[in-house]
Amino acid sequence: MTLPIPGTSLYKLLAALTLLALLGSFWSPMILVWQVASGCAMILVLLDLFLLYQRGIPEINREYQNSIPLGVKRTISLIVINHSKYPCTFDLYDHYPLELEAQGLPVHLSLPADGNAKIQYQVTAKARGKYEFIGVQLHLWSRWRFWQRDYRMSLAGEIHVYPNFAAIPHIALLATDNFLSQMGIIKKPRRGQGQDFHQLREYREGDSMRQIDWKATSRIRKVISREYQDERDQEIIFLLDCGHRMRARDAGLSHFDHTLNALLMLSYVALRQGDAVGLNTFGGSSRWASPKKGHHTIQSLLNTVYDLQPGTAAPDYTQAASDLLVRHKKRSLVIILSNIRDEDNAELQAAVGLLKRRHLVLVASLREKALDQNLQDAPIDMTEALRTSAIHHYLQERKAAFDRLSNQGVIAVDVEPQQLGVSLINSYLGIKASGKL
Repeated sequence: MTLPIPGTSLYKLLAALTLLALLGSFWSPMILVWQVASGCAMILVLLDLFLLYQRGIPEINREYQNSIPLGVKRTISLIVINHSKYPCTFDLYDHYPLELEAQGLPVHLSLPADGNAKIQYQVTAKARGKYEFIGVQLHLWSRWRFWQRDYRMSLAGEIHVYPNFAAIPHIALLATDNFLSQMGIIKKPRRGQGQDFHQLREYREGDSMRQIDWKATSRIRKVISREYQDERDQEIIFLLDCGHRMRARDAGLSHFDHTLNALLMLSYVALRQGDAVGLNTFGGSSRWASPKKGHHTIQSLLNTVYDLQPGTAAPDYTQAASDLLVRHKKRSLVIILSNIRDEDNAELQAAVGLLKRRHLVLVASLREKALDQNLQDAPIDMTEALRTSAIHHYLQERKAAFDRLSNQGVIAVDVEPQQLGVSLINSYLGIKASGKL
């Protein structure tokens, strides 16, 4: 049984009795008034305490979405039902996970006898993963507010925080010939100039002479063109670094979260193109999702990575390449997603060499936005000059490392985190159009 907590009214009553006692010390007739008031007050306070323990505890249920996106406000509801024949007043607090930010708690509420209410508050997830609700806490007030009683009720719940991919439906609209250029995604070949034969159709202005099917043209006496489409049924496998470098932050998100967003964007576009998408993680956490086709694959990828966090281990590119070669035999587009430094050059080249024996390799690296920001302003003293010189040297070494990868025939992308998604989609569409895969 929980002990009662003195309420605000009890402190006010004690202050009033103290004032009467002080007056009685100066004027003796007030002593009798103080004694009577003290007796009545004691009876009233004890009666209020007795009635408090006779009251039933309201029933509480929680309603919420089990899966919410990162950084987006969502509503959680608490259904409170008073089964008692007496009205009740209380303060209510929900013990939500620390990884959520909440607005609208605690709540002060009064319920009539046999009444109910629906309380809503807003939460915003600060980190991906699987988190637990512990329970709810009630401060039930007595009738005259002399006492309050603390109840901690077990109301367990689990919530999953996924990457925010709200932009994906917008990407689906843009992922057409007419709209891709609006976000910097450029599809180079014209429609009908892919690799796989799609259909015969009437000649349109702008079709090349090579597209004309002369046999069909002579047969029906109309100019007929062959229409092609990009190759389908190909496979894309993401090799995702979960090492310590992916913990760096830009624009409020870690490089790892930026990478997950780009991964989902490209996956959605690739699945719409009829390709299969898979995932292999390395650098502290090893998870494998074999390449699959269909829009349900997006949900499968989300379930694989939603609780994945970058660790403190260093990435082992060679081991990751060896593991992938064992797991997957079919030729695929392997996209290495990492934050690559010049000291990784030897190991990365060895890993790329292993993968190139069977796969087409694309290396995508995130460059810290702070590097370019520090170069925008001219140095004004020796300290800033030395820092600027060091940044230039670092970027030159980084560029040299990527040039060596390009000389190996590897497609390399080195961009700021916010530009990674667009750069990956551009590279993917270029590869599809070229027929390299």
